[in-house]
Amino acid sequence: MLAQLLRRMLLAQFLVGATLGYLLSRYADGSIGWVGALAVLLPLLTTVLAHIFTAMKSRALAEPSHQWWRSVLGEIVAGIRIFMLRQPWATRPPVYLAATAGGALVPVVLVHGYVCNHRIWDDTIAALRAHGHPVLAVDLEPLFTSIDTYVPTVDAAVAELCRQTGAHQVALLGHSMGGLAIRAWMRAHGTQQVAKVLTLGTPHAGTRIARRTRTPNGRQMTWRSKWLTRLAAQESAATRALMHVAITAQDNIVYPQREQVLPGVETTVFEGMGHLQMCLEKPVIEWVLAQLAALRPH
Repeated sequence: MLAQLLRRMLLAQFLVGATLGYLLSRYADGSIGWVGALAVLLPLLTTVLAHIFTAMKSRALAEPSHQWWRSVLGEIVAGIRIFMLRQPWATRPPVYLAATAGGALVPVVLVHGYVCNHRIWDDTIAALRAHGHPVLAVDLEPLFTSIDTYVPTVDAAVAELCRQTGAHQVALLGHSMGGLAIRAWMRAHGTQQVAKVLTLGTPHAGTRIARRTRTPNGRQMTWRSKWLTRLAAQESAATRALMHVAITAQDNIVYPQREQVLPGVETTVFEGMGHLQMCLEKPVIEWVLAQLAALRPH
């Protein structure tokens, strides 16, 4: 669903750009080359402006400016890679991915965030598989629904990966809203099948960027929402002990950035990267591998 939507958006931007280029070449004595140039540049410009806007809106002035600029540039590149080169071309259904070596490491379920699909995990999947982790990446659909609606999808992924590997427990890695979907799944099904939960850039306290959203999952992720408050109140200390939170101090989507923590849960802070970058950057992927290295299937 998301891939098709993104392809249509890219096509629309391409056609608008080509039309502007044609008009420029015909009525402003421009070269016919403007047709192709603007057809390509308009989608790129849209992506760049969107990331600059969110970066300016979410900027924490107390953070070093050089780290902020670094995150802006990095997030623009990440946005182009993810929303133009990867996610629009995702195939369905997600492929169940077995380990490439050993089979002695814990299986991992990957859960993406809001308006994303499993292609955001391409780099992470490659690293996990290379180290011997069986991996399964899900697609959360429909796009705009309650986060609780995704609980059966996460549950089915856990069951399938356990069936394929013979393991009784898995690790779960969630980016952004995916971390909340994992927490909602644990609320509904318990933690017997959980070896560890890692979240990247998840709005555990909600985000101020979602104040005007009208989608059910968007409203659930608003700053200090009732849904988030209830979710936190229903978690035990034992559940929290299985979790580890990673955030970036320059997150352009989930902010206030340093408030995205949970009592009793260890937090790791990354610097100089944006929201999408967390799924692409080598230091984050290495952190994920280190967190999982000591785990073994049970």
